[in-house]
Amino acid sequence: MGRQTNEVVFEESPRLPAMAERGGYIAARSDAEAVGEWLAEYRASPRTQRAYRREAERLLLWLAERNMTLDQVRRDHLEAFEAFLADPQPRSHWVGPPRPRHAEEWRPFRGALSPASRRQSLVILQGMYAWLVEAGWVSHNPFRLMRDKRRRLDNRRAGIERYLEAPLWEWFWGWLNGANRSKAEEGASSRERYEEARRRFIFGFAYLLAPRIAEMSAARMGDFQRREGRWWWSVIGKGGKFASIPVPPDMLLLLKEWREVLGLSPEPQPDEATPLLRALDGRRGIGDNRLYRLIRQAFTQAADDLEVMQGEGARDWALRLRQATPHWLRHTALTHQAQAGVELRYLAATARHSRLDTTARYLHAEDEAWHRQQARHGLGGREEGRAEADGVGEEPV
Repeated sequence: MGRQTNEVVFEESPRLPAMAERGGYIAARSDAEAVGEWLAEYRASPRTQRAYRREAERLLLWLAERNMTLDQVRRDHLEAFEAFLADPQPRSHWVGPPRPRHAEEWRPFRGALSPASRRQSLVILQGMYAWLVEAGWVSHNPFRLMRDKRRRLDNRRAGIERYLEAPLWEWFWGWLNGANRSKAEEGASSRERYEEARRRFIFGFAYLLAPRIAEMSAARMGDFQRREGRWWWSVIGKGGKFASIPVPPDMLLLLKEWREVLGLSPEPQPDEATPLLRALDGRRGIGDNRLYRLIRQAFTQAADDLEVMQGEGARDWALRLRQATPHWLRHTALTHQAQAGVELRYLAATARHSRLDTTARYLHAEDEAWHRQQARHGLGGREEGRAEADGVGEEPV
């Protein structure tokens, strides 16, 4: 279906005039090669490179269907491309389950992209075009004309909404620990008990330290280190940035329990380079895709049990769990830390955000206060009800 260019596989794109004839500054003879040169700039950040490759490939495949080149894209084409991201059609041609890139069943989409994912795709592609303009490969950047559209998408959700509210998280954590399950697990096999312990550790790790999924799969035992009597988790995150995150007591307890399951000493050593999360053999690590599926499976199973045990009243919670993805756990962790009163500067350090306004999206206290204030405004004759809703009925307005 394609060919290898700079370790990136793309649909064959049209051959163009030689670099010297086009006034370009990169050694490329096709759009695929030009994009490959751009992606090579991110070789030091493999996760970023993979994400950027995915978005660039989708655009190149879409253009190939129309026999267009990157330089032929105009503003009106981007409207059609964004609509395509929201609903890739024909679905059988574009959407499919995870498969190796060279497999015949491989498809570039797992499903339609959400507004946030579409916005991210446009941002990435605008950056790609900016680089290609500087490289002399294309004459213009059509994405620069989408500022108003991107701003509307940016403002569609002012705060973080993809997280589990505290009561739902408490139920879910109880479910993971068996509080809401049948007690018929006494006859569970050693494999089942191992999987249960691993799942509990995965979710506890995600909730207490707010890692990204790639950071979880890459974590090593020796990343947990004690300095001056305090435990820290060392992580190399997005953009290759190094950080040390304080390890709370509950996380240290979870780590000791998990190491006991693995037959290890209670505390890790600095030179312990073995994987933190293990496959069923207890030795090999697990990759991002496998970890993603484990988390999603847990959410789905919990939703099934919730509906069975609590009936119709649990539909909203069950739907929330079915929508949840691994990244929701990071949002949940940071949101609950903010609600617990963790200061913004420390919350930003845990999240490893470079901008405080990014972290501030996890602060919901003002929304709650606003809601209480708004509850005072009604149709009359309901002063008592409004006072109960506000909780401070005698406070002057």
